[in-house]
Amino acid sequence: MNFQQLRIIRETVRQNFNLTEVGNALFTSQSGVSKHIKDLEDELGVELFVRKGKRLTGLTDPGRELVTIVERLLLDAKNIKHLAAQYANRDEGQLTIATTHTQARYALPRVVAEFRKAFPKVHLALHQGSPAETLALLLEGKADIGVATEALADEPELATFPFYAWHHAVVVPAGHPLAAVQPLTLQAITDYPIITYHEGFTGRARIDQTFAAAALDPDVVLSALDADVIKTYVELELGIGIIASGAFNEAKDRGLALLNADHLFPANVTRIAVRRGHYLRDFAYKFIELCAPSLTRSVVQSGVTPRAEEAAI
Repeated sequence: MNFQQLRIIRETVRQNFNLTEVGNALFTSQSGVSKHIKDLEDELGVELFVRKGKRLTGLTDPGRELVTIVERLLLDAKNIKHLAAQYANRDEGQLTIATTHTQARYALPRVVAEFRKAFPKVHLALHQGSPAETLALLLEGKADIGVATEALADEPELATFPFYAWHHAVVVPAGHPLAAVQPLTLQAITDYPIITYHEGFTGRARIDQTFAAAALDPDVVLSALDADVIKTYVELELGIGIIASGAFNEAKDRGLALLNADHLFPANVTRIAVRRGHYLRDFAYKFIELCAPSLTRSVVQSGVTPRAEEAAI
């Protein structure tokens, strides 16, 4: 048994049992992948994959159990490298953050600026994508820290911590009639075409749930992945916008007005997430603490370290 065989087992699951894609991902041939799998099965004395002819279609029962162990072994192998780097080059290395455009644009700039001053030799990689992509990067070990509002909290493989709470607000062109409605109501909002976030981004589900609970059917004429696009089309008077309140900059968004809607929409919580069992360098803990001072190293470590009963499985 060797680490290449373990990598192939993991990658075969990730690539939905397509051995050609496994070979491409691991820079080897399909025949080499097949041989490694067969050699490991012969060594263990069990079949790990369900086969239909020459194709793999799924995992056998022992295969499913083995994948869990393989993930843990490969994670620990990566942790060993991180541990060595921590002591060999304490303030050098790479920190990879997976997040959404909204967080990268509005929540993280201050943190990134302070982090760069404290750790100028650390290469900071900021990957922007959907909450689902953020989750995948964390689970695949391609990101050290994830920051998003959706998708992270319910994943048992992750330790998540609250970053900050926020509300949605309504953005309209300056002088829009809706600005005179006091207090602002959901019914008044639905009198106008609405531009807001795409499904799965920045609390869109909560927006939909709020209108549904009030038995209202808003006319969402355009959805976008980030607030900058939403504000652009509101300026063109194609509709009113519903955005995260923190995505409005009074100095820059001079042609727009932000209407408080805290009383209409429930609070959202953006979370910081780390994969359980993932070794974090000192500067990673510092990045998290810069996000939220209450998230000290000891607090984060208590969540990231697998519980004793889990580690024994």
